[in-house]
Amino acid sequence: MATAVMATTLMTGRTMKAVLNREYGPADDLRLQDVARPTIDDDQVLVRVRAASVNPFDWHLMRGEPRVVRLLVGLRRPKGGGIPGVDAAGTVEAVGANVTEFGPGDEVFGSCSATFAEYTIGSERNFVAKPENLSLEQAAAIPGAGVTALQAVRDHGAVEARQRVLINGAAGGVGTFAVQIAKSRGAHVTGVCSTPNLELVRSLGADEVVDYTAEDFTRRGRYDVIIDNVGNHSLRDLRRALAPTGTLVAVGGGLSKKLRAKLLNRFVDQRLVTFIANVNKADMITLKELIEDGKVAPVIDRTYQLSEAPEAIRYVETGHARAKVIITV
Repeated sequence: MATAVMATTLMTGRTMKAVLNREYGPADDLRLQDVARPTIDDDQVLVRVRAASVNPFDWHLMRGEPRVVRLLVGLRRPKGGGIPGVDAAGTVEAVGANVTEFGPGDEVFGSCSATFAEYTIGSERNFVAKPENLSLEQAAAIPGAGVTALQAVRDHGAVEARQRVLINGAAGGVGTFAVQIAKSRGAHVTGVCSTPNLELVRSLGADEVVDYTAEDFTRRGRYDVIIDNVGNHSLRDLRRALAPTGTLVAVGGGLSKKLRAKLLNRFVDQRLVTFIANVNKADMITLKELIEDGKVAPVIDRTYQLSEAPEAIRYVETGHARAKVIITV
């Protein structure tokens, strides 16, 4: 999942409701409790959270798996207050003295830390004004998945008009954005998903849809770019479906597979790309513009209340959620 800029949290006597993840473990260990509300310094923005999206990063953080996660967020237990969540949308409550872009009452979305709570903080670079044609729930779906898809399609896949592009996991959080972004660039898009999601992926603009329960996409043709959000095929099979000088962008899949792709990349004409998305303001603005132009729209599968955060994370952890899962506050 994408890394987010971590805000420094200074506490006051006022409290808020927040989901707490004090120890690594299952979703049942999460607790909704009263905690001190964060305050801002001169360069920060306090946002009253109205919606937050659930990402795979959240359950990796919750469980501390794979173990490399613990090197980033705490060896024995999560640091930073133990509040999950990295995507949010809401209303600006207060701004620091040096903040010029936003003011109280502005509706924003963005990426920061500790968003499964009534309030969160970040700097100006963490937030973007909400697209006018979206609800706050839809806006919360944008940051992690949207930026990952944008960077996979535009930067690493270098997708161009008339290219044949295949997106594996087209009905997922990243996949639903990737299908639309690739179509906005003029590509011929094939989406791979399960039977119940075929119509959804077609509705996003896919030119062809492959039901992976009935057909193996690695044996049906060759593509200029493959965006693999799932990681359930071997590199050999994926390369078989790739044009001789095509590009594979591996978003999903385990660390060992990604390391093999990096090593193999030196010896083949095909480009095998792995990356960790950098959620940044410029790319969130690009997505905002695509959304306001009607070229991209977030898709929401289910919504949960803040008190239902454990259930929301369990659902995402199954790997069967389609598009985005949102927690409303």
